[in-house]
Amino acid sequence: MIAVLHDISPEEYLDIERQSAIRHEYRRGLVYAMAGGTDNHDRIVFNLLKLIDTHFGDPATCRFHSGNVKVNYKDEFYYYPDAFVTCDPRDRDDRYIKRYPKLIVEVWSPSTQVFDQGEKFEDYKQIVSLEEYMLIAQDSQRVECRRRTVANTWAPTIYKTDDQVMLKSLNLGFAIAQLYRGLDN
Repeated sequence: MIAVLHDISPEEYLDIERQSAIRHEYRRGLVYAMAGGTDNHDRIVFNLLKLIDTHFGDPATCRFHSGNVKVNYKDEFYYYPDAFVTCDPRDRDDRYIKRYPKLIVEVWSPSTQVFDQGEKFEDYKQIVSLEEYMLIAQDSQRVECRRRTVANTWAPTIYKTDDQVMLKSLNLGFAIAQLYRGLDN
């Protein structure tokens, strides 16, 4: 990610973003252009959203989103998670920004892994509604689910090849192989 090297306000960022053909993320005054993803990245997100859609059925009180809708917290950051779920009716008021996700998913690449596991997670933890943060590797069958505990700490669970993944925030379980179905090696 490449940052704009001067501070801008959240309002300036939102104005720029409305007019831009390129998506940008915002973090504490800095704006980052988002790089394109790989076909495997795209397929993993598609497979996950398909699993969630099937699980919710119709009509669903919860809504899932792909990487085209922003998640925001107190003007500290505006991120485009690869996928997320919100069940809060307040998130139906704004078509572009959601503030009450219960699950956020990032599919990491070598260029985003450190940020997704570190600073981005630290930012996401501020969202009180967030119950679960899911990190998915592209190059191997590896999923990490970080779950908020009653004591407001985060407990990680690692899933690998042949494991059953459990998204407790959605009460959804599935074979890890379903996430990686149809990928090119």
